[in-house]
Amino acid sequence: MVPSRQILTPEDLARFKESDICKELMDFINALNDSIIGIKTKDEIEDSSVIQKLLGFLESVQMTNKDIKPLDTKSRFGNPAYRDFYKKCQEMIPVWLADIVPADNMEEVSKYVQESFGNGRRIDYGTGHELNFIAFLLCLFKLDIVKKTDFRALVIHVFYKYIEAMRGLQMSYWLEPAGSHGVWGLDDYHFLPFLFGAGQLRTHKYLRPKSIHNPEILDEFSKDYMYFECVRFVNSIKTGSIRWHSPMIDDISGAKSWEKVNIGLIKMFEAEVIGKLPIMQHFMFGSILSFAGGSMSGELAKEAEHEDHDGCAHPHIYAFGQEFPDCCGIKVPSAIAAAQAARENSASGDSRKTFARPIPFD
Repeated sequence: MVPSRQILTPEDLARFKESDICKELMDFINALNDSIIGIKTKDEIEDSSVIQKLLGFLESVQMTNKDIKPLDTKSRFGNPAYRDFYKKCQEMIPVWLADIVPADNMEEVSKYVQESFGNGRRIDYGTGHELNFIAFLLCLFKLDIVKKTDFRALVIHVFYKYIEAMRGLQMSYWLEPAGSHGVWGLDDYHFLPFLFGAGQLRTHKYLRPKSIHNPEILDEFSKDYMYFECVRFVNSIKTGSIRWHSPMIDDISGAKSWEKVNIGLIKMFEAEVIGKLPIMQHFMFGSILSFAGGSMSGELAKEAEHEDHDGCAHPHIYAFGQEFPDCCGIKVPSAIAAAQAARENSASGDSRKTFARPIPFD
């Protein structure tokens, strides 16, 4: 069964938030979070055979990224070579997952995997795509392929490997932020590594949320904790003080404990990702993750998803997390592209071009 969109109106979203599948999604994220409280990213964790296979699959994704080189377009917007990567993944995902996912479920499960790498038409990526990777993992759990005993490795090894793969795509193809919240977001692309990273730090005796302002602590502990690695990455691609370019992260650093940060981020994820129509109207449901409360039939939803949207005489289709429809909204350049341009200009010795022009919302 091919998953299809079911959440298309505020009423659909309200029904979804009260549904069993919404509770399952949040319970799954909470269970993953609980499994890594106090655990470092570098801690030795035994991988089951399915975890090893998932890591092998993500290695294949990373190799495909390396094989398909970005084009020299001189643009800070998404690189068209990403579409070649996307098509290659679409072709190879059933092959890569053949020894993990049963053939009867492949069509449905592979859809979530494909969506987790971004949008091939818009060349963008956001928290809605990240949610699709969690949906993929939830499918494996519901199919009894992944066990509860795998949860710790699922976060520390598999999910972290996925984030590494996505950082590679963002750096290579300059994926545009999907509906970026700009400076008022945690990150132009991700949410969950902050959430899980705060879980890792929840029982730490000495490190506090305000520690993110100490560059030496970030350098030393970024390999141990996802939260610090996320902050380090944001600092590496954005100029100026974190108080200026990421005030949300700065505000969170004022919390008294990592427990408050962790619990707060779980609530924030439920409100700002699960609870937002521009994100959830692109989420798909099938027989494994089932929700039948939508107002549009599956066939009409598929037609809407595949329209070209050349004009505005049609129902608006939104990017993941985007407040404006992608047919008439604002394209947001990649901050990674701006940072790379600044480095290249600096290396060339042209002092007039040391800093890239400001870009909207970064």
